[in-house]
Amino acid sequence: MAACADELIVMTDDGSAGRKGLVTAGIEEVLLREPVHLVVAIGPAIMMKFSALLTLKHKIPTIVSLNTIMVDGTGMCGACRISVGGRTRFVCVDGPEFDAHQVDFDEMMKRLNAYRQDEKLAYERFLAKPAPQR
Repeated sequence: MAACADELIVMTDDGSAGRKGLVTAGIEEVLLREPVHLVVAIGPAIMMKFSALLTLKHKIPTIVSLNTIMVDGTGMCGACRISVGGRTRFVCVDGPEFDAHQVDFDEMMKRLNAYRQDEKLAYERFLAKPAPQR
């Protein structure tokens, strides 16, 4: 990223890389010192939601790249269904990039959390299996 950007600001929750803090602090730092014409947010849904809320306040167009649950990649299963601007969209065929100010992040995160317990159990089973013999 640093090779193709004028500036790279790395923010981490614990400060283990870059600076300690939320990504919105880094975004706001730039917004307050210079004009910004577009923000692109890629990462956890909660981070993209709050980035979108911040840029909406500043009236800056923002694109998010969504990573919802996907099953078949054709939109037929509906697992990646989201609401954008009040209309149903499918991340696998209509995205994954969308206008952040139109995405219903609360609905999306609720759907993402629907399988949280199943994902946890599957991960625990994975960890419990012995490594394959070679």
